[in-house]
Amino acid sequence: MNTANSKVLVTGGAGFIGSHTCTLLIDAGYEVIIYDNFSNSLVSVVDRISEISNRPVQYIIGDLLDKEKLNNVFTEHTIDAVLHFAGLKAVGESVIKPIDYFITNVEGTLNLINAMQRSNVKTLVFSSSATVYGANAVVPYTEESPLGPTNPYGNSKLMVEQILADLSASDPEWRIACLRYFNPVGAHPSGLIGEDPMGIPNNLLPYVAQVAEGRREKLSVYGGDYPTPDGTGVRDYVHVMDLAKGHVSAMSYLLDNKGLLTLNLGTGTGLSVLEIINSFEMSTHAKVPYEIVSRRPGDLAVYWSDPSKAEKLLNWKAEKSIQDVCTDIWRWHSYNKASLQKK
Repeated sequence: MNTANSKVLVTGGAGFIGSHTCTLLIDAGYEVIIYDNFSNSLVSVVDRISEISNRPVQYIIGDLLDKEKLNNVFTEHTIDAVLHFAGLKAVGESVIKPIDYFITNVEGTLNLINAMQRSNVKTLVFSSSATVYGANAVVPYTEESPLGPTNPYGNSKLMVEQILADLSASDPEWRIACLRYFNPVGAHPSGLIGEDPMGIPNNLLPYVAQVAEGRREKLSVYGGDYPTPDGTGVRDYVHVMDLAKGHVSAMSYLLDNKGLLTLNLGTGTGLSVLEIINSFEMSTHAKVPYEIVSRRPGDLAVYWSDPSKAEKLLNWKAEKSIQDVCTDIWRWHSYNKASLQKK
Protein backbone atom coordinates (compact mmCIF):
# COMPACT_ATOMS: atom_id res chain seq x y z
CA MET A 1 0.00 0.00 0.00
CA ASN A 2 1.41 3.37 -1.02
CA THR A 3 0.69 6.42 1.12
CA ALA A 4 -0.48 8.49 -1.84
CA ASN A 5 -4.25 8.14 -2.27
CA SER A 6 -4.43 5.32 0.30
CA LYS A 7 -7.75 5.35 2.10
CA VAL A 8 -7.67 4.93 5.89
CA LEU A 9 -10.73 4.32 8.05
CA VAL A 10 -10.33 5.97 11.47
CA THR A 11 -12.79 4.69 14.06
CA GLY A 12 -13.34 7.24 16.80
CA GLY A 13 -11.67 9.78 14.52
CA ALA A 14 -13.53 12.73 16.06
CA GLY A 15 -12.25 11.88 19.54
CA PHE A 16 -9.27 13.39 21.32
CA ILE A 17 -6.41 11.26 20.00
CA GLY A 18 -8.20 10.24 16.80
CA SER A 19 -8.82 13.81 15.64
CA HIS A 20 -5.20 14.87 16.12
CA THR A 21 -4.01 11.76 14.32
CA CYS A 22 -6.34 12.52 11.40
CA THR A 23 -4.63 15.88 10.86
CA LEU A 24 -1.24 14.20 10.52
CA LEU A 25 -2.56 11.36 8.36
CA ILE A 26 -3.93 13.93 5.92
CA ASP A 27 -0.63 15.83 6.02
CA ALA A 28 1.14 12.56 5.20
CA GLY A 29 -1.00 12.07 2.10
CA TYR A 30 -3.61 9.58 3.30
CA GLU A 31 -7.29 9.93 2.46
CA VAL A 32 -9.20 9.74 5.74
CA ILE A 33 -12.73 8.49 6.45
CA ILE A 34 -13.89 9.00 10.05
CA TYR A 35 -16.30 6.46 11.56
CA ASP A 36 -17.69 7.74 14.88
CA ASN A 37 -20.93 7.56 16.86
CA PHE A 38 -20.16 10.97 18.44
CA SER A 39 -21.11 9.73 21.91
CA ASN A 40 -18.14 11.57 23.42
CA SER A 41 -17.25 13.98 20.62
CA LEU A 42 -18.81 16.60 18.36
CA VAL A 43 -19.45 16.63 14.62
CA SER A 44 -17.95 20.14 14.59
CA VAL A 45 -14.56 18.53 15.30
CA VAL A 46 -14.62 17.16 11.73
CA ASP A 47 -15.01 20.71 10.42
CA ARG A 48 -12.02 21.80 12.47
CA ILE A 49 -9.92 18.92 11.17
CA SER A 50 -10.86 20.11 7.69
CA GLU A 51 -9.89 23.67 8.59
CA ILE A 52 -6.50 22.58 9.91
CA SER A 53 -5.87 20.33 6.91
CA ASN A 54 -7.34 22.73 4.36
CA ARG A 55 -9.33 19.96 2.72
CA PRO A 56 -12.73 18.31 3.27
CA VAL A 57 -12.86 15.24 5.51
CA GLN A 58 -15.43 12.53 4.98
CA TYR A 59 -17.20 11.10 8.02
CA ILE A 60 -19.80 8.44 8.73
CA ILE A 61 -21.99 8.46 11.82
CA GLY A 62 -21.93 4.87 12.98
CA ASP A 63 -21.37 2.52 15.90
CA LEU A 64 -19.07 -0.50 15.97
CA LEU A 65 -21.97 -2.52 17.35
CA ASP A 66 -23.92 -1.83 14.13
CA LYS A 67 -22.59 -4.75 12.06
CA GLU A 68 -24.61 -3.91 8.96
CA LYS A 69 -23.44 -0.31 8.77
CA LEU A 70 -19.86 -1.33 9.49
CA ASN A 71 -19.91 -3.94 6.73
CA ASN A 72 -21.41 -1.41 4.33
CA VAL A 73 -18.49 0.96 4.93
CA PHE A 74 -16.08 -1.66 3.59
CA THR A 75 -18.41 -2.58 0.75
CA GLU A 76 -18.95 1.01 -0.39
CA HIS A 77 -15.37 2.23 0.06
CA THR A 78 -12.01 0.77 -0.91
CA ILE A 79 -10.37 0.84 2.51
CA ASP A 80 -6.63 0.12 2.65
CA ALA A 81 -6.05 0.26 6.41
CA VAL A 82 -7.78 0.99 9.73
CA LEU A 83 -6.77 3.02 12.77
CA HIS A 84 -8.97 1.90 15.63
CA PHE A 85 -9.54 4.47 18.41
CA ALA A 86 -13.27 3.98 19.07
CA GLY A 87 -14.25 2.72 22.51
CA LEU A 88 -15.14 3.57 26.08
CA LYS A 89 -12.15 4.80 28.07
CA ALA A 90 -12.97 5.93 31.63
CA VAL A 91 -11.32 3.65 34.21
CA GLY A 92 -13.67 4.62 37.04
CA GLU A 93 -16.78 4.17 34.93
CA SER A 94 -15.57 0.77 33.78
CA VAL A 95 -15.62 -0.47 37.37
CA ILE A 96 -19.28 0.55 37.64
CA LYS A 97 -20.31 -0.60 34.15
CA PRO A 98 -17.95 -3.46 33.23
CA ILE A 99 -20.35 -5.17 30.82
CA ASP A 100 -20.73 -1.96 28.79
CA TYR A 101 -16.94 -1.83 28.41
CA PHE A 102 -16.61 -5.44 27.30
CA ILE A 103 -19.46 -5.09 24.80
CA THR A 104 -18.23 -1.81 23.31
CA ASN A 105 -14.49 -2.40 23.39
CA VAL A 106 -14.26 -6.15 22.77
CA GLU A 107 -17.39 -7.00 20.78
CA GLY A 108 -17.07 -3.76 18.82
CA THR A 109 -13.50 -4.66 17.84
CA LEU A 110 -14.55 -8.16 16.82
CA ASN A 111 -17.20 -6.64 14.56
CA LEU A 112 -14.56 -4.38 13.03
CA ILE A 113 -12.12 -7.24 12.43
CA ASN A 114 -14.84 -9.37 10.84
CA ALA A 115 -15.78 -6.54 8.50
CA MET A 116 -12.12 -6.06 7.60
CA GLN A 117 -11.63 -9.76 6.87
CA ARG A 118 -14.67 -9.89 4.59
CA SER A 119 -13.09 -7.16 2.47
CA ASN A 120 -9.55 -8.52 2.78
CA VAL A 121 -8.32 -5.43 4.65
CA LYS A 122 -5.52 -6.66 6.91
CA THR A 123 -3.69 -3.56 8.14
CA LEU A 124 -4.70 -2.31 11.59
CA VAL A 125 -3.30 0.11 14.16
CA PHE A 126 -5.00 -0.46 17.52
CA SER A 127 -5.22 2.15 20.26
CA SER A 128 -4.28 0.22 23.39
CA SER A 129 -3.27 1.45 26.83
CA ALA A 130 -0.68 1.22 29.58
CA THR A 131 -3.51 -0.01 31.81
CA VAL A 132 -2.76 -3.49 30.44
CA TYR A 133 0.29 -3.64 32.73
CA GLY A 134 0.04 -5.16 36.17
CA ALA A 135 0.25 -3.37 39.51
CA ASN A 136 3.48 -5.25 40.27
CA ALA A 137 5.33 -4.09 37.17
CA VAL A 138 8.59 -2.25 37.88
CA VAL A 139 9.17 1.20 36.38
CA PRO A 140 9.95 1.97 33.69
CA TYR A 141 7.40 -0.26 31.98
CA THR A 142 8.76 -2.12 28.97
CA GLU A 143 6.68 -4.10 26.48
CA GLU A 144 7.80 -7.22 28.36
CA SER A 145 6.62 -5.98 31.77
CA PRO A 146 4.07 -8.23 33.53
CA LEU A 147 0.49 -7.79 32.33
CA GLY A 148 -2.46 -7.79 34.69
CA PRO A 149 -4.97 -4.93 34.48
CA THR A 150 -6.63 -3.81 37.69
CA ASN A 151 -9.89 -2.58 36.14
CA PRO A 152 -12.40 -3.61 33.44
CA TYR A 153 -11.17 -0.92 31.03
CA GLY A 154 -7.64 -2.33 31.12
CA ASN A 155 -9.01 -5.87 30.87
CA SER A 156 -10.96 -4.94 27.74
CA LYS A 157 -7.83 -3.51 26.11
CA LEU A 158 -5.80 -6.61 27.00
CA MET A 159 -8.54 -8.89 25.66
CA VAL A 160 -8.40 -7.09 22.32
CA GLU A 161 -4.60 -7.34 22.25
CA GLN A 162 -4.87 -11.09 22.86
CA ILE A 163 -7.46 -11.43 20.08
CA LEU A 164 -5.19 -9.54 17.69
CA ALA A 165 -2.21 -11.72 18.67
CA ASP A 166 -4.21 -14.87 17.93
CA LEU A 167 -5.42 -13.36 14.65
CA SER A 168 -1.89 -12.51 13.59
CA ALA A 169 -0.69 -16.02 14.47
CA SER A 170 -3.50 -17.56 12.43
CA ASP A 171 -2.85 -15.51 9.29
CA PRO A 172 0.63 -14.14 8.47
CA GLU A 173 -0.86 -11.65 6.00
CA TRP A 174 -2.10 -9.41 8.82
CA ARG A 175 -0.16 -6.26 9.68
CA ILE A 176 -1.08 -5.14 13.21
CA ALA A 177 0.33 -2.55 15.61
CA CYS A 178 -0.86 -2.38 19.22
CA LEU A 179 0.19 0.96 20.68
CA ARG A 180 0.19 1.18 24.47
CA TYR A 181 0.24 4.78 25.55
CA PHE A 182 0.29 6.37 28.89
CA ASN A 183 -1.34 9.73 29.73
CA PRO A 184 -2.32 11.62 26.55
CA VAL A 185 -2.38 15.39 27.12
CA GLY A 186 -2.14 18.68 25.25
CA ALA A 187 -3.98 20.01 22.20
CA HIS A 188 -3.34 20.93 18.58
CA PRO A 189 -1.05 24.00 18.37
CA SER A 190 -3.69 25.79 16.26
CA GLY A 191 -6.06 25.80 19.23
CA LEU A 192 -8.81 24.39 17.01
CA ILE A 193 -9.02 20.90 18.51
CA GLY A 194 -8.24 19.48 21.93
CA GLU A 195 -9.69 17.42 24.73
CA ASP A 196 -13.23 18.47 25.64
CA PRO A 197 -14.66 15.68 27.81
CA MET A 198 -18.39 15.45 28.33
CA GLY A 199 -19.25 16.10 32.00
CA ILE A 200 -16.64 15.97 34.76
CA PRO A 201 -13.15 15.24 33.34
CA ASN A 202 -11.67 11.86 34.25
CA ASN A 203 -8.11 12.97 33.55
CA LEU A 204 -5.86 15.37 35.43
CA LEU A 205 -4.95 18.07 32.91
CA PRO A 206 -8.46 18.77 31.54
CA TYR A 207 -9.56 19.18 35.16
CA VAL A 208 -6.59 21.46 35.90
CA ALA A 209 -7.52 23.61 32.90
CA GLN A 210 -11.15 23.87 33.98
CA VAL A 211 -10.10 24.92 37.49
CA ALA A 212 -7.69 27.52 36.06
CA GLU A 213 -10.51 28.79 33.85
CA GLY A 214 -12.85 29.14 36.84
CA ARG A 215 -15.30 26.49 35.70
CA ARG A 216 -14.49 24.40 38.77
CA GLU A 217 -13.62 25.60 42.26
CA LYS A 218 -10.50 23.54 42.95
CA LEU A 219 -8.60 20.39 42.08
CA SER A 220 -8.63 17.39 44.41
CA VAL A 221 -5.18 15.81 44.54
CA TYR A 222 -5.67 12.19 45.55
CA GLY A 223 -2.88 11.30 47.94
CA GLY A 224 -0.03 13.38 49.30
CA ASP A 225 1.83 10.62 51.11
CA TYR A 226 3.10 8.43 48.29
CA PRO A 227 6.81 7.42 48.31
CA THR A 228 7.63 10.09 45.72
CA PRO A 229 9.68 13.31 46.03
CA ASP A 230 6.63 15.48 46.82
CA GLY A 231 4.22 12.76 47.99
CA THR A 232 1.91 12.91 44.97
CA GLY A 233 1.50 10.33 42.22
CA VAL A 234 3.94 10.29 39.30
CA ARG A 235 2.79 9.58 35.73
CA ASP A 236 4.10 9.66 32.16
CA TYR A 237 2.36 12.52 30.32
CA VAL A 238 2.78 12.49 26.53
CA HIS A 239 1.62 15.26 24.19
CA VAL A 240 -1.22 14.21 21.90
CA MET A 241 0.65 15.48 18.82
CA ASP A 242 3.58 13.22 19.70
CA LEU A 243 1.11 10.34 20.06
CA ALA A 244 -0.43 11.21 16.71
CA LYS A 245 3.03 11.07 15.10
CA GLY A 246 3.50 7.66 16.69
CA HIS A 247 0.36 6.36 14.99
CA VAL A 248 1.40 7.68 11.59
CA SER A 249 4.86 6.17 12.08
CA ALA A 250 3.27 2.83 13.01
CA MET A 251 1.13 2.96 9.87
CA SER A 252 4.23 3.61 7.78
CA TYR A 253 6.01 0.69 9.47
CA LEU A 254 3.15 -1.67 8.66
CA LEU A 255 3.41 -0.81 4.97
CA ASP A 256 6.77 -2.61 4.93
CA ASN A 257 6.30 -5.22 7.65
CA LYS A 258 3.79 -8.01 8.21
CA GLY A 259 3.03 -9.49 11.61
CA LEU A 260 2.27 -8.07 15.04
CA LEU A 261 3.99 -5.06 16.59
CA THR A 262 3.42 -4.03 20.23
CA LEU A 263 4.93 -0.76 21.43
CA ASN A 264 4.87 1.71 24.29
CA LEU A 265 4.33 5.36 23.36
CA GLY A 266 5.44 7.62 26.19
CA THR A 267 8.08 10.13 27.19
CA GLY A 268 10.16 7.81 29.34
CA THR A 269 9.96 10.16 32.32
CA GLY A 270 7.44 10.73 35.09
CA LEU A 271 5.96 13.94 36.51
CA SER A 272 4.09 14.32 39.78
CA VAL A 273 0.68 15.92 40.17
CA LEU A 274 2.22 18.94 41.91
CA GLU A 275 4.81 19.30 39.14
CA ILE A 276 1.96 19.36 36.62
CA ILE A 277 0.13 22.05 38.60
CA ASN A 278 3.28 24.15 38.92
CA SER A 279 4.10 23.78 35.22
CA PHE A 280 0.58 24.81 34.27
CA GLU A 281 0.67 27.91 36.47
CA MET A 282 4.10 28.93 35.16
CA SER A 283 3.16 28.34 31.50
CA THR A 284 -0.23 30.07 31.60
CA HIS A 285 0.07 32.52 34.52
CA ALA A 286 -3.26 31.15 35.75
CA LYS A 287 -3.84 29.91 39.29
CA VAL A 288 -4.89 26.35 40.06
CA PRO A 289 -6.31 26.04 43.58
CA TYR A 290 -5.98 22.49 44.89
CA GLU A 291 -6.56 20.39 47.97
CA ILE A 292 -4.75 17.19 48.89
CA VAL A 293 -7.27 14.51 49.87
CA SER A 294 -7.15 10.77 50.59
CA ARG A 295 -5.72 8.33 48.09
CA ARG A 296 -8.06 6.59 45.67
CA PRO A 297 -8.19 2.79 45.88
CA GLY A 298 -6.19 1.17 43.11
CA ASP A 299 -4.05 4.19 42.23
CA LEU A 300 -0.35 3.44 41.79
CA ALA A 301 2.38 5.65 43.27
CA VAL A 302 4.44 5.78 40.08
CA TYR A 303 4.45 4.59 36.51
CA TRP A 304 6.15 5.67 33.34
CA SER A 305 7.25 4.06 30.10
CA ASP A 306 10.37 2.80 28.45
CA PRO A 307 9.69 3.92 24.84
CA SER A 308 13.08 2.85 23.46
CA LYS A 309 11.58 0.09 21.30
CA ALA A 310 9.41 2.62 19.46
CA GLU A 311 12.44 4.82 18.88
CA LYS A 312 14.39 1.87 17.49
CA LEU A 313 11.67 0.46 15.21
CA LEU A 314 9.70 3.55 14.25
CA ASN A 315 12.35 6.24 14.67
CA TRP A 316 9.80 7.88 16.98
CA LYS A 317 10.24 9.68 20.27
CA ALA A 318 8.21 12.19 22.23
CA GLU A 319 9.58 15.66 21.56
CA LYS A 320 7.17 18.09 23.21
CA SER A 321 7.72 19.29 26.79
CA ILE A 322 5.25 19.68 29.62
CA GLN A 323 5.43 23.44 28.95
CA ASP A 324 4.26 22.76 25.39
CA VAL A 325 1.45 20.64 26.81
CA CYS A 326 0.25 23.37 29.16
CA THR A 327 0.56 26.19 26.62
CA ASP A 328 -1.36 24.23 23.97
CA ILE A 329 -4.13 23.26 26.39
CA TRP A 330 -4.52 26.88 27.50
CA ARG A 331 -4.62 28.11 23.90
CA TRP A 332 -7.31 25.52 23.15
CA HIS A 333 -9.35 26.54 26.19
CA SER A 334 -8.92 30.25 25.49
CA TYR A 335 -9.95 29.84 21.84
CA ASN A 336 -13.02 27.85 22.82
CA LYS A 337 -13.88 29.55 26.10
CA ALA A 338 -17.26 30.92 25.02
CA SER A 339 -18.53 27.61 23.63
CA LEU A 340 -17.12 25.58 26.50
CA GLN A 341 -18.85 27.74 29.13
CA LYS A 342 -22.22 27.17 27.48
CA LYS A 343 -22.07 23.46 28.26
